[in-house]
Amino acid sequence: GSEIYEIPYQDPTTLKWRKYIPDFYVVYVDRNGEEHKDLMEIKPQCQTYEDMAKTKRDKEAIKLNQAKWEAAKHWCKLNGIGFKILTEEEIYRL
Repeated sequence: GSEIYEIPYQDPTTLKWRKYIPDFYVVYVDRNGEEHKDLMEIKPQCQTYEDMAKTKRDKEAIKLNQAKWEAAKHWCKLNGIGFKILTEEEIYRL
């Protein structure tokens, strides 16, 4: 599914509560026959890793993304779902 879950998080800049909507919900069976359920977010590395951020905008995006992702990890743990962040590195490597 695409953008099917809404996860509440607190914006670290404004302190307002907002909704984070991860990009994808994926259910798959691995080569061992085990079923997995994951929420996945796709972001460029410059908005994911502090050492890759070159602009002020990227650095601000990282701060906001981290708040979203912490809320998502907590929500996923409560719901028995994995959470993965994919960048161009993971996408093109695979």
